[in-house]
Amino acid sequence: MTKAITQGIQVSVETHFCGVKQHLKQKHFVFDYFITIENLSLTTVQLLSRYWEIYDSLNQPEIVQGDGVIGQQPVLKPGQKHAYKSGCILSSNCGCMKGYYTMLDLEKNSIFSVKIPTFQLQTESILN
Repeated sequence: MTKAITQGIQVSVETHFCGVKQHLKQKHFVFDYFITIENLSLTTVQLLSRYWEIYDSLNQPEIVQGDGVIGQQPVLKPGQKHAYKSGCILSSNCGCMKGYYTMLDLEKNSIFSVKIPTFQLQTESILN
């Protein structure tokens, strides 16, 4: 598990290799990632948007950004967590992701960024 804490918001990431899918003679490597966002601060926050950099060893980095996560913009009171699962498809058997969440401190009405730590996407054969 990979973790990072920014301004009292902890982001934890676990990954899972799901397998290989073939499409038009090209292999695609499928990964799931599980993210837990925990509010360790003393104020209530809301996740507004996400920004991802996806690195695949065979391709140029891909940038993904948008509102919320999986269609939600969760509000986290102190001590609360929000967990979700998403996925990524790579052309190679290894890569990584990193990024940040844009959060709103609802008590101070101020926006800040929360780091999503770099995490690896690797098949089991690379790990051995």
